[in-house]
Amino acid sequence: MDRELNAKGAFIMGIFRKQFEDVVEWKEFSEDQLFWKWPHNEIKKGSKLIIKPGQDAIFLKDGVIEGVFKDEGKYDIDSEIIPVLSTLKGFKYAFDTGMRAEVLFINTKEFIIKWGTQNPVNIPSDKVPGGIPVRANGTCNLKVDDYTALIDNIAGVKDTYTSDDLRLRITAVLSQLLMKHITKEGKDMFNLQASADEIGKGIADDLDMTLSKDGIKVTRFNVMSFSYPEEIQKMVTRAAAQSMVGDTSKYTNLTMVDAMADGKMNGGSTASGMAEMMVGMQVANNMLNNMNASNNASAANVGQAQNLSGAYPKFCPNCGKPVNGSKFCPECGAKLA
Repeated sequence: MDRELNAKGAFIMGIFRKQFEDVVEWKEFSEDQLFWKWPHNEIKKGSKLIIKPGQDAIFLKDGVIEGVFKDEGKYDIDSEIIPVLSTLKGFKYAFDTGMRAEVLFINTKEFIIKWGTQNPVNIPSDKVPGGIPVRANGTCNLKVDDYTALIDNIAGVKDTYTSDDLRLRITAVLSQLLMKHITKEGKDMFNLQASADEIGKGIADDLDMTLSKDGIKVTRFNVMSFSYPEEIQKMVTRAAAQSMVGDTSKYTNLTMVDAMADGKMNGGSTASGMAEMMVGMQVANNMLNNMNASNNASAANVGQAQNLSGAYPKFCPNCGKPVNGSKFCPECGAKLA
């Protein structure tokens, strides 16, 4: 009789144990989330902890970190987790109650966030009244670095935190940081892309100081491109072209020739005809200049040849004295050439 009762009791207790068994894991793991709180504050006896790649599991008691588990795998909480926790070691499970504790899962992977300026950043410039409106875009790399700061400032009041939340944090201070690092001395306002690396590193340092208070580290801030309004971009393109050509008149001629090649001057209008005529005249002038230069060079060559061949008289026509190929008579000083 006693054996039968004992067997029935063990069977009933086994049913209850299975009922109270639970698995502590981040099932719907998303790479866009910085962390996720397990939605229960009581861990049943016989529960298992599962840590997936890219995760750390933190056990909390009254908001204080009791233990951090980093190695992926499946753990028995009773035998593998509780023994290494400080204030939870002496906890004794009751038959129908669990251990009160919180579990916070941390995403240990690096986040890459795309950013862009919501509005143009107006950069002061002497060359453009009112400043130069500049837009920019790029990427920012971040990761969770300080678990205590993260729990104290974010995880303590939120159940999760996503990359979109981080993007909002970044864009809130982005215009100010861009203004600060673009306006530093030595930068060409019309070619900011040449200083993109320097600007990105400066913003990364400042942004890291801001986000590190919440346990988040900025590992890289990349500026992919700067863009200007259309009218400013035309000025930039024109200035670059003039710099490459090196001469305004040459730049004008080059612009006209390009327009003719593209068929933009073939419409038969008076303006296009005049432009073509100007180009033709310029080409003709260049040809005449080249011909004159060639003629002058030929004349000089002939004179030199005459000198070399001894074309000067042997006797002075004025006094009759021998001159031996000299340009002036040594006796009377007459010019012989």
